[in-house]
This record gives sequence, structure tokens and C-alpha cells, in this order.
Amino acid sequence: MGLLSDPNRRRALIGLLTRLNAPICVFCYMAGVAWFMGLAFEPFTLRTYMSENAMGSTMVEERFPAGERALATGREFSAHKKKAGGMPVDWLVRTMQSRGLEVFTQSFSRTLPFPDENKERYMVKGTNVYGILRAPRAPRTEALVLTAPCTAGDGNNQAVGLLLGLAQYFRSQIFWAKDIIFLVNEHDLIGMQAWLEGYHHSNTTGMDWTPIRGRGGSIQAALSLELSSDVITSLDLVLEGLNGQLPNLDLANLFYAFCQKIGVVCTIQGKLQRNDWDSVAGYSHSVQTMMLMAMKQASGRPWGDHGLFLRYHIEAVTIKGINSFRQYKTDATTVGRLLEGMFRKLNNLLERLHQSYFFYLMPSLSHFVSIGYYMPAFGLLGVILLLRALDLWDQLVTPPPRTEDGAAEQASSPGVLSVLTPLVISHLTGAALYKLPVHFQAMAVEHFPVSETEAVVLTAIAVYTAGLALPHNTHRLLSGEGTEQGWRVLKLVALLYLAVLLGCTALVNFSLGFILALTLVPMAAFVTPHVPKVLSAIVLVFLSPACTLLFSVFFFQELQEDPVSFQEGWMLYLSVISQGILDHYLYGSVIYPLMALLVYPCWLLFWNILFWK
Repeated sequence: MGLLSDPNRRRALIGLLTRLNAPICVFCYMAGVAWFMGLAFEPFTLRTYMSENAMGSTMVEERFPAGERALATGREFSAHKKKAGGMPVDWLVRTMQSRGLEVFTQSFSRTLPFPDENKERYMVKGTNVYGILRAPRAPRTEALVLTAPCTAGDGNNQAVGLLLGLAQYFRSQIFWAKDIIFLVNEHDLIGMQAWLEGYHHSNTTGMDWTPIRGRGGSIQAALSLELSSDVITSLDLVLEGLNGQLPNLDLANLFYAFCQKIGVVCTIQGKLQRNDWDSVAGYSHSVQTMMLMAMKQASGRPWGDHGLFLRYHIEAVTIKGINSFRQYKTDATTVGRLLEGMFRKLNNLLERLHQSYFFYLMPSLSHFVSIGYYMPAFGLLGVILLLRALDLWDQLVTPPPRTEDGAAEQASSPGVLSVLTPLVISHLTGAALYKLPVHFQAMAVEHFPVSETEAVVLTAIAVYTAGLALPHNTHRLLSGEGTEQGWRVLKLVALLYLAVLLGCTALVNFSLGFILALTLVPMAAFVTPHVPKVLSAIVLVFLSPACTLLFSVFFFQELQEDPVSFQEGWMLYLSVISQGILDHYLYGSVIYPLMALLVYPCWLLFWNILFWK
């Protein structure tokens, strides 16, 4: 404290930081990237462990015997689904009632803001069917959920069959202390959103649905099941939810513990676990797995039906059965035993899962990186912004040099409007980027030969590109030529704005904050009106949010070992933009408004500084 309270020492420290500002910033950036890359090295990570005492032991005997019967039920469900041309509601109601459940249905409808060309839908109507197994040994104040989405075609029929088989088996057991809800939802995430809104008596997305007549207790945890075929070679755990939320780590630990006990091959991000962590190949494998998780979390979209439960503080994961033609084979009976074991452990909970981590990254199912380990990587990038702001502040408060006759040079002070005008116009441009694409789609379709979805995406790109011409030099609209002090004040404001924005983002969604910091921090650090304009403009465009998203699409495909050509990557890029806007309007994803209303205007401030005259 004495160092900061003593004026002489404080001036000396500030002088040292300003003199070595550039090398310190370069060092912090390199150290931040190196820190993040080192997180995947196994000795730097923590082994997963069960924090919740009620789930600490897997010493239960799983006895589910009806795997083949469940697959037969799945084939029967598939036949009725083809006959009905969609969800066989009547057959599901009869089947669940025959298994002793209290059965209810919920109808819903949703008109999308523009057509979803990936799934070819615009007017969505459907029905959710769910049955409740009442707890025989408790006052029915808590519940668990097992859900299987009814997808188009032949997908996920096996999961519905296994869900019905587990419902029949669970009905014969007497140790359940929580209600168990078996849910078959139509139209994947839209149906799940309708059911969750109806169950919790909330309507946050404007969807039309009929009120739910049957309710269980407060939902403590949920599992979503997706099976791709009758033959399963591995089970993949999906964690990433809406806006980058993650379930409590104990739920992932529970899945891994039962996979180890029963002998099921389990993966995360579709990648098997390797034991050769001390080799280059083993480390590279861990880095790919961790980066895939970071990319999925940064997207902010729910990667399974479980992702919508998390917003209601319900811990949930999606378990995907994958047939990847490996030599390992897992039958439906084994998968049923695993789910039975997990539900029996969740049945023992005395309170919500809360003792383990909610913020983490996983390079493998047996190791994790906690928030205390990965936040320093972001902190090293964020401190660059504060160091540059300190340097600018020192320049602004330092008295101007004296001339030869002893008179001090008069530095023209910037007017308020010269700094305020770029701020206002940049944010108005961001508001236009947020509002215009959806609201102007009809006009675009009328005047151009494009579909509604193409109109939305191309309008967003047009507004984004037009924004490059609007803000720069806008300070001259009201106050004439900009001053030397003016751009320094504007950059100081922009640096602090960006530091707060990235810091708040990283606290909620570390992966998104870190990816944005990787591109925006070096741009914010070097840009001034005195650097070469053309080269710097090209660099700024490449480090802009739009180009960051484009590079991320190609990088994500590389991590998945599914590289694409530039044309295919560009089409994926357009699809990602349309899905991001749809996710916002359908499920309440905040990524699109965050980018349009905050990140893009902040980037425009630095674009304005580059062209300051």
C-alpha cells in the first residue's frame, strides 16, 4: 500500500509501466495464450471426483433386463410414427397408461420469425406426451425427468423404446423417493421449450401452448437420451447448454463413474479418452477436446434438449448413443442399466446438486479445469487493456512541453460532442444490426430474388458492412476537425468499455470472452490514427467480430476432423448467422444481441479511431 500512497513511488511505478508498456503487453498476450494451451496438459488439471455425498458410491445393483423388449417397442413406435406422419400421440398415451403412468399431453404452436431452412420449418405445431410415475415413499415434492425427443424419420426411435421400457421397469420398484417424469417431446428444442414454459408457468419466448394439467414436484435433475441405432459402440456426454451454461460437474462425474463400473465406452466431444498424456499425440488430443468444448460453449446454443433445463436451474445432460463401427458393442440392456443406476443415485439426493463446479472445461471425462485455473489466462489478456488505458491516461494528464521561450504549448482540449458522437452513432449502428434483419425481410424478399432466410442473413451482412462507412470521422459532424487529445480520450473510453465488456462476458461464458479477447485485445492495443491506414484497416477487418466468427467456423470443422472447402465453409457461416438469430428469438439466446448491441459498436469505436483526422 505504501507504494501506491507515496506520490513519488506512484509516479515512478507509472513511469516504469508506461516506458515498458509495449513489451509488457506483448508478454501478457503470449503468456495468456500459453497458459490456456497448457490447461490441457494432464499434470496441470484436476482429476474428477464426486463432491455430493449422496452420490459418492456406485454400489447399487442395476437389474434392468428388458433391452431387447425396449428395442421392439422402439420399432413399434417407428411403425406408428410413419403411419401417423408424425408423433403417434394416441399410441404413446395408451402405451404409457398401460405401464401404470399418469399420462398427459400438451399442444403447442410457434411461428418462426423466418423459415428455418436447416430443418425446413416455419409454422411449427406439435404435441408433447409425458407420463408421471408418482413417488411411493415421499410426499411428491421433487421430481426427476427422462426425456427422448421424437425426431423426423427413423432417428431416436430406439431412445423412445428404451424410455418406455424403463418406465415399465421403474413402475415395479418401490424405492423411488421422487416423482419420475417420462417425456417424449416433438420438434426437438421447440417442444422442450414449450413443455418447460408450461411446467413452470412462464412464457419468455411468446410461444403458444396449452396449460399443463399434470405436474410432479420441483425438478431436481434431467437426462435427455438420444440413440442413433440398435447397436451402440459408445455413449457421448453433451454438456453445453443455452448461453454457455454448464450443468453441475457431479452429474458428469456420475455418468463417468457408471460407465467405468458397467464397462461402457464413453466419450466427450465424440473423442475417446487416451492414457498417453505425456506424448505429443496425447496432449494434442486433449487440446482438441478442450477446444471443442470451448467452441461449443462460446456459440451459446443448446447442443441438446438438456440445454434448456439449465436456465431453470435444473441440472441436466444429454447422453448420445453413437454407432461409430468400433469393435466395442453395447446393447440396450446395458444402456438401460446405466440409466437405472444414475436415476437411483439421483433419487438419493437430499438437496439440489451444488457442491461441485458449475464453471469448468473438460479435456477428458476423467480430468477437468476449474475456473480458478483458466481465469488467469483471460486475466493476462484483460490486463493489456488496463495497461494501455493507463498509458493514455498518463499522456492526457501530463502537462504539455514548454517551448524555448518558456511558454507552455496550448493543447486543444476535445469537446464533449467530438467524443460522444462516435459513441452514439456506433451504438445506433449496432441497434440497426439487431433490429433490421428480421423486420426488413419482407421488403428484401419483395425487391430481390432471395428467400426469407437469405434476406435476413444478407441484410445483417449489409448493415454490418455499411456500419464501416458510418462512424469514422463522425466527430466532425458537430465539432469540426478532431483534436489529438480527442482520439486519446475516445480510445481511453473504448479501452475501458472493452475491458468491462469482456470481463463480464468471461464471468458468464468464459469461452466466448476468451475467444473475443484473443482477437479484440491486440486490435485495441495497437490502433491509433498514426499507423498506416490501409494495412491497419485490413488487420482491423480480419480481427472484427464477423471475421472471428468466420475463422471459428473453419477452425471448428478442423477440430472435428471434418475440414470443408471455402465455399462449404461460407455456406456454414451463413447458416451459423441465421441459427444464431433464430436461437435468440426462439429460446432467448443472448449471443446475437450481445454481438450486435455491444461487441460490434465497441469494435466500431476503434475503427473510428483509426480514421481520426
